[in-house]
Amino acid sequence: MTIPQILEVAIGLIFVYYVMGSMVSLITQWINESLETRGVALKRYLIKVVGDRKVEDLLKLPQLEALRPIRYKNFLSVFRSATEPKMLEKVPVATLVDAYFDMVGLTAEKDNKELSLVQLAELIDKLPDSDGKQAFINWINQGVVRIEDLRARTTSYFTGILDQAADTFRSNARSFVIMLSIGVTLVFGTDSIQLARALWNNAELRAITVAKAEMVVAEEGTDASLDELIQELGGLSIKIGWWQTERPAAGATTTDWFWFIVLKAFGLGLTAAAVSQGSSFWYDLLKKLTSPTTSSSKSSSSGGGSSSSSSSSSG
Repeated sequence: MTIPQILEVAIGLIFVYYVMGSMVSLITQWINESLETRGVALKRYLIKVVGDRKVEDLLKLPQLEALRPIRYKNFLSVFRSATEPKMLEKVPVATLVDAYFDMVGLTAEKDNKELSLVQLAELIDKLPDSDGKQAFINWINQGVVRIEDLRARTTSYFTGILDQAADTFRSNARSFVIMLSIGVTLVFGTDSIQLARALWNNAELRAITVAKAEMVVAEEGTDASLDELIQELGGLSIKIGWWQTERPAAGATTTDWFWFIVLKAFGLGLTAAAVSQGSSFWYDLLKKLTSPTTSSSKSSSSGGGSSSSSSSSSG
């Protein structure tokens, strides 16, 4: 077993994981944008702050309306350039605090350094029952009546709320990635064990995958479409897909079929787990593995050039 051959097999596996991970990332992005999962997660936490009846009033404030992303209405809108504002997805903490104070009515009281308990109670009482209202009540009961102190505490509170919304979105996106990784693996039948064997035994396949991997690294990653990624993977899957699975020979025993199924499930599971790590993870690893190959080839070529030049000068 030669080290370069092992390295080529590793590069081939990582390249396949990278291509499949890019497919999963692209599909996940489509799902998140079409379902507006980031906006849904943020709105869910804003409801906790202002209540279900007031959340639309908060979102309609000019400073929040201006932050809504503009995207295509649907998949067909790309041909008509038809766009529309989507759900609010991100908002700076300071902007959210300003909007909340506007809605509560505390902005109008900014000239008053300190409000009486009665004044604060009247303002807060207008809010519907929510976690945000309860937080204000707790602060007032603790003797916090200065506007600056209320703003500082609201900023800290909203920072935590926005972090929770972002964590919720990331968890949902991670679930999509895991499920799609399993789905893409099953569709293409990419068994890591079978793929490693194919790469080990087929020098031509190793050369193709290494060349493609070096091309991807040289281009600083690819922004390929889903069709291009499928074609890229399809060219390799001709040799590694379901239709190339080496099943037990005729007359195989039950034990042979048992181990075949176990190894197949394990190989598919390895692929799904690897793909779920994301394309950026595999791209970074691919870059580290192919860089020494590139640099060594450059140094060898430069060495050959220097030797030839020295020989010519001696001649």
